[in-house]
Amino acid sequence: MKVLTIISLVAAALVALTGPAAAQIQLVNEADREFVSKAATGGTAEVELGRVATQRAVRPSVRSFAERMVADHGRANAELAALARRKGLDVPTALEPSQQAMRDRLSGLSGPDFDRAYMSEIVRDHTEDIALFERAAEISSDPDLKAWATRSLPMLRDHLALARQVNSEVVLGPVPAPAALPAALIIPWCQGAYAPAAGSNFGSCPPAR
Repeated sequence: MKVLTIISLVAAALVALTGPAAAQIQLVNEADREFVSKAATGGTAEVELGRVATQRAVRPSVRSFAERMVADHGRANAELAALARRKGLDVPTALEPSQQAMRDRLSGLSGPDFDRAYMSEIVRDHTEDIALFERAAEISSDPDLKAWATRSLPMLRDHLALARQVNSEVVLGPVPAPAALPAALIIPWCQGAYAPAAGSNFGSCPPAR
């Protein structure tokens, strides 16, 4: 009887270990953990750099873009943190050294120099982010992380397209308007004689009185 009781307890323990909680832990492999860590620090960096840009950017289009980064990545960061908690994963909240160095560098810039440096960094970041999320959407073994990465890709692609557009404006500047011709050049030449340099415009001259 005692032996049967021990066997029953061992069997119950094995069932518990192979239940939903254990299955969930098994799904979060090392590659998924690395994705969560990189996505979390990347999203945090986008928010931090965006906040700097809302204070230091001079172009309205750059400030508007930065505000969108703060809002969109702030929301995505919250979604990832909630998902990671359900998986029993720790989500880093501090910037990586390279990200902190970029934040410090941008904080020391102002005017057009800031706009150029910030938009260039955003284009680079989002190009790398899209590659990271595309890989997770393709190979992640956790269905929830896979789905979240897939849902996030359209937002990241929209960000990159807009970042490239704003970056082009920052680098190239506004298209100059055509220069107006001096008034003297558009007054009809009506002196009644042909000049080789000016030609004749008798047809547009008022009739002589």
